[in-house]
Amino acid sequence: MVTADQVISMIQTEMPDAEVNVNDLTGGGDHLEVTVVSEAFAGRSLVQQHQLVYKAVQSAMSSEAIHALALKTYTPDMWSKVGQSA
Repeated sequence: MVTADQVISMIQTEMPDAEVNVNDLTGGGDHLEVTVVSEAFAGRSLVQQHQLVYKAVQSAMSSEAIHALALKTYTPDMWSKVGQSA
């Protein structure tokens, strides 16, 4: 199990400009939904965007501190277009 703050820190270490929101889906701390907004996603496919996030949390995934991870990734421009409601 990891805390939301730990996940945010891991992602922001790889992507310092990232705005990160973590939602614990089950209350157990190991099934998470994470929304990340970063300029690092510009010009990258959705798969490449998710790979960047997985790289950032790889240690928590490999130790199974995070068992399941649902991702939503956006550039700042995309985020403003979805109305920041995602």
